[in-house]
Amino acid sequence: MKMPSFSERSNKRHGIGGAIVGVIVVVVMIVSALAGYYAAGTSISTTTTTSVSTTTLPPVTTTVTVTGGVSTSVSTSVQTTIPPPTLPSSLPSETISETGSTLLYPLFNLWVPNFTTTYSNVRVNTAGTGSGTGISSAAAGTVQIGASDAYLTSSQASEYPNLLNIPLAISAQQINYNLPMIPSTTSLNFSGNVLAGIYNGSISFWDNAAIKAINPGVASLLPHQTIVPIHRSDGSGDTFIFTSYLSDQSPDWAKTVGFATSVSWPSVPAAEGAIGNGGMVQACAQTEYSIAYIGISFFNNAKSAGLGHAHLKNAAGNYVDITEANILSAAQQETSSTPPDETLSMVNAPGANSYPIINYEYAIVGKTQADANTALVVRTLLDWAILPAYGNSAYFLSQVGFVPLPPAIASLSYAQIAEIGPQ
Repeated sequence: MKMPSFSERSNKRHGIGGAIVGVIVVVVMIVSALAGYYAAGTSISTTTTTSVSTTTLPPVTTTVTVTGGVSTSVSTSVQTTIPPPTLPSSLPSETISETGSTLLYPLFNLWVPNFTTTYSNVRVNTAGTGSGTGISSAAAGTVQIGASDAYLTSSQASEYPNLLNIPLAISAQQINYNLPMIPSTTSLNFSGNVLAGIYNGSISFWDNAAIKAINPGVASLLPHQTIVPIHRSDGSGDTFIFTSYLSDQSPDWAKTVGFATSVSWPSVPAAEGAIGNGGMVQACAQTEYSIAYIGISFFNNAKSAGLGHAHLKNAAGNYVDITEANILSAAQQETSSTPPDETLSMVNAPGANSYPIINYEYAIVGKTQADANTALVVRTLLDWAILPAYGNSAYFLSQVGFVPLPPAIASLSYAQIAEIGPQ
């Protein structure tokens, strides 16, 4: 895969520039998408309310309630909303397939049995193969849904104009380590610069001065042992967002390695590769003095394996824990920056409490499906996944550490889903 250039991340890293252009695109997309949705014969009750001005639009404030009762005000500059869609009472007999992100895989395995209980005529095959495979499989048309932690880069979007990247929920990434001498109640601090040094080999021992300096409370406990950096050896959205974080905080990493679902990892003698988030947990647990980046849906797996998890330095310079409140704090900073196609990096978001490695979890889906029945099933599954009463409920998301989409972002996702139709 071609690595996207650092310049591609302009306007909040891959966002669409220009507030007025963004508003016009939203209006055109929603109108045309809903027209296509009705033409496909889908029963959906929807009302579109649009307010467009030639001057800067005033912000709209929405209350977002997430698991644990946390409520936050979110401002967005586009006064366009789509009410949640009405799901059909039944679906035709159909089999569809999903593959990709191992971070999303546990959530799909919670969603699918519940979805198919309601729609017993439908079968959904799932597989955790990595985000790179999810994107390539959706592009090739071998699956209906490619799951990805990474959005489509501008080059991919140009190469595959039929593909949509549709956020389904918000996730985060943890940094885990295997250090028996550090108490389980203590979380080490790491910054993007220090992690970049570990993964490029310039920081090779746990008692390196740079690690000690940001962990004064346990500096004397850090051993003179070689650090074993573990990375994904498959195409991975986790690699995409991890290397995005390194690129944002380490100019040297941005110049020499950059970010992508697959990168040319610097040559570090102790480094190891692993496949999938499950493989990362296993490799880190089996290797003393190792460090790894692992998706939050494997938080309990990592904890059960005895791994420590880090506090990470955010854009404000604070070291923050991977909590729901801190994930939401980062997400709310990016809601108003999300463009109509929802292509956006939320890594290293501003805010004193923002956890720095969060992202939209995407369904990569073709606008055109094999036939009307397939398109209807795909649309229904995706709408079901995003609806707060169904797939975006705390019942599902809390089991994997995800937080729900804010209403303004769900509205953009509904509009994209409405574009899906038959060939």
